[in-house]
Amino acid sequence: MGVKTIEALVDGGKASAGPPIGPALGPTGVNVLQVVKKINELTEPFAGLKVPVKIHVNDETKTFEIEVGTPPASALIVKALGKEKGSQKPKTDIIGDLPLEKIIEIAKAKMPSLLCDSLKSAVKTILGTCVSLGVTVNGVNPKQIIKKINDGEFDNILK
Repeated sequence: MGVKTIEALVDGGKASAGPPIGPALGPTGVNVLQVVKKINELTEPFAGLKVPVKIHVNDETKTFEIEVGTPPASALIVKALGKEKGSQKPKTDIIGDLPLEKIIEIAKAKMPSLLCDSLKSAVKTILGTCVSLGVTVNGVNPKQIIKKINDGEFDNILK
């Protein structure tokens, strides 16, 4: 049989043996409670966020390995603001403001999962997410920050 991979999105530190994990793991024969306990240990730092996990199960040996991804960029941005969700009307309703330094921090955390070849492009990706959520950066529309990045204004901190 080999290795079977199960992907799920769980609440950080609060996975349970119920759906989606329990029913997916049941047929594999591994101890579901052990898997859930391990997932909760590994996702505890992301409490309050949805975290993508991959569970690699070896059907023959009944062993498992957990791979934890980073929460979606939108979740990291919203959490940084202390809000529960983004704006329903991001063009008109602004839910908060973040400093560029926080955007850089989020971009660095997301770099492994973003299809970006530099910190500069990762930051621009996160700024685009800010536009969609109704979040300003340094008190201005993130599109203005993207323009300044393109003009080389922040090259000294985006290396």
